[in-house]
Amino acid sequence: MKAKPKTSEGRFAYEGLDRVIHERARLSVLTSLLTNPRGLTFSDLKQLCALTDGNLSRHLSVLESAKMVEIAKGHERNRPQTVCRITPNGRKRYLEYLSTLEQVVRDAAKGATEVQRTDLMRGLTPREA
Repeated sequence: MKAKPKTSEGRFAYEGLDRVIHERARLSVLTSLLTNPRGLTFSDLKQLCALTDGNLSRHLSVLESAKMVEIAKGHERNRPQTVCRITPNGRKRYLEYLSTLEQVVRDAAKGATEVQRTDLMRGLTPREA
């Protein structure tokens, strides 16, 4: 979803903030996977995102159900290994989400600048303004 055009109705609704992504742990998981396109092992992902086994497993399940990540279970050196990768759909949705977040930051920065300008004008006489 792209950021909606600016209108007075729902101006700050930010429909592009995907609820599946807009959660700290899942945002961390997707960011980690986006920056590692070949995928990451469960252990590496757990460490990068500072999550417990159960917590990471639950968030991966949500992302897998949303078709944003794929999970491959296999073996390496006779040890079980789980590798997680972001899907093309996951990449697309994540980048759209970031685009909306960038709009949030732009709007907030603009609002902060306007507040600062108003604060600077406060206390000045009309001649000084």
